[in-house]
Amino acid sequence: QVQLVESGGGLVQAGGPLRLSCAASVRTFISYAMGWFRQAPGKEREFVAAISWSGRITYYADSVKGRFTISRDNAKNTVYLQMNSPKLEDTAVYYCAAGWSPRGTVLSDAAEYDYWGQGTQVTVSS
Repeated sequence: QVQLVESGGGLVQAGGPLRLSCAASVRTFISYAMGWFRQAPGKEREFVAAISWSGRITYYADSVKGRFTISRDNAKNTVYLQMNSPKLEDTAVYYCAAGWSPRGTVLSDAAEYDYWGQGTQVTVSS
C-alpha cells in the first residue's frame, strides 16, 4: 500500500512561483513512476506532468510545458511540481499519483496509476 500526501498548495498571484510536494510512504519508491494531475471545477481530471523512477525522463502536458517542472528526490521519497508563471487557468485541485513502473517509463494516462493522493488546492489570482 502506498500513501501519498500532497502539500504546498494555496493562493498565488499569476506569474508568481509555487512548489507542490508529494511525500510517499513506500519502501520501493524507486519502482514507481510519479505524476501530477489536476481537476478544475466542472472539468475532468487532466494530466499535468510525469517522471520516471530515475528522474531522467519527464513528460508534460502542452498547457504547462515550459512553465512547470516535475522532479523527484528518491532519498526523500518525494516528488515536486515547480509551478512558474502560473496562469488563472491553472487553478485546480492538484493530485499526486504513483504508478508501478520499474522499467523506467513515464505514465501519462490516469488509468496507469495505482495510487493517488487526496489533492491540494491551487488558486491563481490576478
